[in-house]
Amino acid sequence: MSGVLTRLAEVLETRKDADPDSSYVAKLYAKGLDAILKKIGEEATETVLAAKDGVPDKLVYEVADLWFHSLVLLAHQGLHPDAVLDELDRRFGLSGLEEKARRQG
Repeated sequence: MSGVLTRLAEVLETRKDADPDSSYVAKLYAKGLDAILKKIGEEATETVLAAKDGVPDKLVYEVADLWFHSLVLLAHQGLHPDAVLDELDRRFGLSGLEEKARRQG
């Protein structure tokens, strides 16, 4: 799966220099951080609604949109998806309670 994330990260990186009229992602980058954050909020809401609807295919579709826009945000901030994967790997084997306590301490 990380291969898909790496390929997508590469494409998102190329869109940074693209003409905003040539690509949806280039247009998002041109609009700036607030537009990207707004889109993530919209996708998060749609994900919640899809989960409540209980239709698995719809939920997968909306989570894909949420992940995609989260990847756009990471790229906009100069981060690669591997940073998130590394953080998840770091947490692997920790209980959620233990990990939360570490963040608060």
